[in-house]
Amino acid sequence: MPNFKTQLLILILVLVPIVALSEPEAVEALLRRLDSKRSSASVQEAAAKAVLERLLPTHVDSFEFKIVTKEACGGQSCFLLHNNNLSSRQGPEIQIKGTTAVEIASGLHWYLKYWCGAHVSWDKTGGVQVVSIPKPGSLPRVRDEGLKIQRPIPWNYYQNVVTSSYSFVWWDWERWQKEIDWMALQGINLPLAFTGQESIWQKVFMDFNISKEDLNDFFGGPAFLAWARMGNLHAWGGPLSQNWLDQQLVLQKQILTRMLELGMTPVLPSFSGNVPAALKKIYPSANITRLGDWNTVNRDPRWCCTYLLDPSDTLFVEIGTAFIRRQVEEYGDVTDIYNCDTFNENSPPTNDPAYISSLGAAVYKAMSKGDKDAVWLMQGWLFYSDSSFWKPPQMKALLHSVPFGKMIVLDLFADVKPIWRTSSQFYGTPYIWCLLHNFGGNIEMYGILDAVSSGPVDARTSENSTMVGVGMCMEGIEHNPVIYELTSEMAFRSEKVQVQDWLKTYSRRRYGKTVHQVEAAWEILHHTIYNCTDGIADHNTDFIVKFPDWDPSSNPITNVTKQNQMQMLSVLDRKRRVLLQETSAHLPQAHLWYSTQEVVNALRLFLDGGNDLSGSLTYRYDLVDLTRQVLSKLANQVYADAVIAYQGRDVKAYSLHSQNFVQLIKDIDVLLASDDNFLLGTWLESAKKLAANPTERRQYEWNARTQVTMWFDNTKTNQSQLHDYANKFWSGLLGSYYLPRASTYFSYLSKSLRDNKDFEVEEWRKEWISLSNGWQAGTELYPVKAKGDALAISRALYKKYFS
Repeated sequence: MPNFKTQLLILILVLVPIVALSEPEAVEALLRRLDSKRSSASVQEAAAKAVLERLLPTHVDSFEFKIVTKEACGGQSCFLLHNNNLSSRQGPEIQIKGTTAVEIASGLHWYLKYWCGAHVSWDKTGGVQVVSIPKPGSLPRVRDEGLKIQRPIPWNYYQNVVTSSYSFVWWDWERWQKEIDWMALQGINLPLAFTGQESIWQKVFMDFNISKEDLNDFFGGPAFLAWARMGNLHAWGGPLSQNWLDQQLVLQKQILTRMLELGMTPVLPSFSGNVPAALKKIYPSANITRLGDWNTVNRDPRWCCTYLLDPSDTLFVEIGTAFIRRQVEEYGDVTDIYNCDTFNENSPPTNDPAYISSLGAAVYKAMSKGDKDAVWLMQGWLFYSDSSFWKPPQMKALLHSVPFGKMIVLDLFADVKPIWRTSSQFYGTPYIWCLLHNFGGNIEMYGILDAVSSGPVDARTSENSTMVGVGMCMEGIEHNPVIYELTSEMAFRSEKVQVQDWLKTYSRRRYGKTVHQVEAAWEILHHTIYNCTDGIADHNTDFIVKFPDWDPSSNPITNVTKQNQMQMLSVLDRKRRVLLQETSAHLPQAHLWYSTQEVVNALRLFLDGGNDLSGSLTYRYDLVDLTRQVLSKLANQVYADAVIAYQGRDVKAYSLHSQNFVQLIKDIDVLLASDDNFLLGTWLESAKKLAANPTERRQYEWNARTQVTMWFDNTKTNQSQLHDYANKFWSGLLGSYYLPRASTYFSYLSKSLRDNKDFEVEEWRKEWISLSNGWQAGTELYPVKAKGDALAISRALYKKYFS
């Protein structure tokens, strides 16, 4: 029996609150734990060497890599560059040290960029430019005292929870290996690792008496898994075969192994409350709610209205704990950081702060029972997208519902709408400044370079800052390489970047040489395309890829006032002059935030520099992308002219402009076909390649086709509410999908003019939706290799439309 002193000590421990760690102390404690999980120095050095061998096999012996402690870096993560003192030209010339293999790879990339003029981007944005790197034995030397670059903040985060569906879904290990190399070179040390989780869920739910057949109704198809995971839909595009589940689990283990070898900290999924319908029958007393509709046409129960287990229910903790523990069994003790977005586009049933706090505490309890050191990483998108619900009391209740230092928030849209500014630094919760930038994997030149160059620094140096990282959370990748290169650098920069100077070096590195016309073009692009300050989230709404579904005869242009006018550029007359026309705001409006004429001038400069860069793959990609951007914005203007002519019953003008719109689609399709990176065939073939049998092959191809077109369900006369959300400017897609859609629409408008009758919008929808569904189910082949001379085609199109 305990004595009086022991009883008194217990009483004191119960009654006296434990002193909470400060924000820096909590983060440091977490970093120490994560450091203890890292691979050995020899494993990390070998992994960094392997990255070099894949990137630059001719220079494997030119570099020496060494892992060092944080003490060698002043207590922070860093990389150090030094010359090796060689008595002969043999042996390593440059020594790179780093606190992890990621820091070593980042140091290698920094050296190759700023001493050798090289450039690394995704293969689909032009790939690497290494011709400027001197031969082994002749590498440039750094300054005698060397160079030390410290991270001003611990983490460089990567991925959105939907990137796995919009970009990674059809990847094999070969492609994943390239991505992880790219991540390491960019300095990413906190990547999301979501692949293969359905296999884990299958095992967990079967332990709770859910059958495989029940799970067929729960999991989405391969291209729609992200939204099934979030409880937005179920079964759409499914079911998942056992082959898919097993294949993806093997792939996840390869991904995690490589991430760990490089010293990264993977972020694994956790339980958000999304459960199969069958669980309600097995546990009838559980607090399971059927959620409302998420973007279906008519609440079709086959994929609408999923089930959410309330976090306050004891079953929530049981399932959440089981899932964490099953991951540890499969992968080992690889991380303490877990993502959970229970309330993403799904508000709690009440705004009572006490209730919200209890929900947050329950979510965290499920994590911490599975991993006692668990840290909850949450996307902060809800605080922007549902700001009417998440007022300060509700935000504080959620953010303070877990022990301090046990939550990290992603300020997901900080490049446009930073929440840290309006929430007192997330009310003291550590957060990561993130770039969202892209929706649906759309192909659109867009960004805010000045916000990228200054936003992370402003956040980190602000009063009482709780910022702990820089992140990239785009929904889809492989576009706008200039944006992502600068964002990655900001994880290593303690001061703001002078963007104009940085762009000059970027242009030189990206193309391997200085071409003054191209540098001048980038100067224009900086203050036009890459200076979107209107605060609008940039989905690509250009009319070619997101064709307006409306009846223009219901909005005649009458009584246009000055306040109701907008500028719409362009009528293509016989002399192909660009005219300015003012028209009604009743017309559909695509997103436009810059002077189109200035960007046409930038294209001319790009073309003028073409002879010096015609062999460059990076130049070819940028040229095709810029020409596409210019012509797409022109097509928006031509569409408006066609509608104006229709509403004015001007048959001749309508015929001219509608034909010009159709011709622009054809011309852009030919342009995109001249570069390997803008081909529909690549997407479809990668989907089919993963299939183990003809049934899977058809299913995967349907998934791939549907995601980039109709996306979700439709009726005979109602398109999906998400149609064209994931639109793509890909050759093959323009010619076989966007072209017949526009042609069919214009043919109905022509019939309306010819017969002097109303536009038969319902008939057009029937015909078009039937055509779309047929295309989604199609199996026709599309090229996977480029055709044509991109520079010649771009020059011809410039002459045709702008000379």
